[in-house]
Amino acid sequence: MAVKSSSRQITEGVIWKQLLLFFFPILLGSFFQQMYNTVDTIIVGRFVGTDALAAVGASSPIINLINGFFIGISAGATVILSQFYGAKDHQGISDAIHTGTTLALVLGAVVTVLGIGSSSRMLQMIGTPERCFEGAVLYSVIYFSGSIASMIYNIGAGLLRAMGDSKRPTLYLIAACFTNIVLDLLFVVKMKMGVAGVGIATVASQIVSAILVLRAMINLPEAHEKLQWKKLRFKSGVLKSILLVGIPSGLQSVLYAVSNLIIQASVNSFGDVVVAAWTAYSKTDAICWMIISAFGVAVTTFVGQNFGAEKYDRVRKSVWVCMGMSTGTMILVSGLLALLRYPITAIYTTDEEVIRYGAMFLMYITLFTPVYVPVEVFAGAMRGTGYSVIPTIITGICICGFRIFWIWAIMSQWHTLEVLTLSYPLSWGLCSIIFAVDYFRGTWLSGRIQAMGMRPEVR
Repeated sequence: MAVKSSSRQITEGVIWKQLLLFFFPILLGSFFQQMYNTVDTIIVGRFVGTDALAAVGASSPIINLINGFFIGISAGATVILSQFYGAKDHQGISDAIHTGTTLALVLGAVVTVLGIGSSSRMLQMIGTPERCFEGAVLYSVIYFSGSIASMIYNIGAGLLRAMGDSKRPTLYLIAACFTNIVLDLLFVVKMKMGVAGVGIATVASQIVSAILVLRAMINLPEAHEKLQWKKLRFKSGVLKSILLVGIPSGLQSVLYAVSNLIIQASVNSFGDVVVAAWTAYSKTDAICWMIISAFGVAVTTFVGQNFGAEKYDRVRKSVWVCMGMSTGTMILVSGLLALLRYPITAIYTTDEEVIRYGAMFLMYITLFTPVYVPVEVFAGAMRGTGYSVIPTIITGICICGFRIFWIWAIMSQWHTLEVLTLSYPLSWGLCSIIFAVDYFRGTWLSGRIQAMGMRPEVR
């Protein structure tokens, strides 16, 4: 019954309180998800060495590129289920749960084959330094071997959140995090397995989280919510709706990943010390992104349920409430990370050059992350109504397109790390402005209301 109570709270009550009640479990879950990635980095950097640290970092853009598209597709299941849940459509809820879980199994298998088969070639394409190339390939192959478990958790957790349950996915990530830490210490510190040990620990933790989320879905309280193996199949109408929302979201993730691959290739050109520093910066900067993303997930689900319930005033108000909370939080967090940049970077390594470059990245990039907040909030709200194509186009032009232009046109003339880092705040600012223009035009909501045949908005 707790899930049903959470659902009622999302469509009723004080908006800022309900958003925060939904946001904090997501943030906590994101924290632990990031923690086991960060622990990997710290243990590798301190107990294996700079080359191993660079190997794990160099593989991250490849992993994010391939995983990002398919996890983005899975986001469509969250949006569609949240709308069914807000509208109290029991058959729709059941169809979304079983179609989404079937999709997780299929996508996980595809990611496994694609990831293992292409890792080496893609790492060559981005110019991974020779000293860390072999380790990067090894880590990538091991990581992708656990893709089915990863996809089951991501889609399963999204389905639970769509029904207002943001607590259990968080608890499962905590369990996975501690599993990863214990296995890291066992495989890397005690058994000296190096990069391979880190990869195996990560896969094992993903399997733990997948088993827990499946168990939760099988034991949901309402009959129409329970996951039943015999019902696992694609419902064509629901699958189409999921893909219409999910494919643009997946493409958006790919565009981010492509731009990051291009950035990584530029970073690689500065050598393995800078690659290691970029890895340390990336793991620290992820704190900002997990906060912004948690607000984005919260507003997407909040908007999805209220849109399904035809409470359009709460849809609009939630955007600005979320915008204010997210911006204020990011100003505080990014400022602290920039202020403490040297001791934070020193957590990952004792190499003075790595620390110096890592601190520079935190100052020149992380300090400006509040500029990105409108992108996540506007896009999350639009996606909650099923309006996902235009956000993908905006992101593609302003993030990926701009960064490609910057690397090829500007970096070719001024090949410095300072010029490289400038591409981040400039692309964020451009993207935020374009999203604001599209939001204030208002057609994103009125168009979706009309397309869904819902009650018109009265303003």
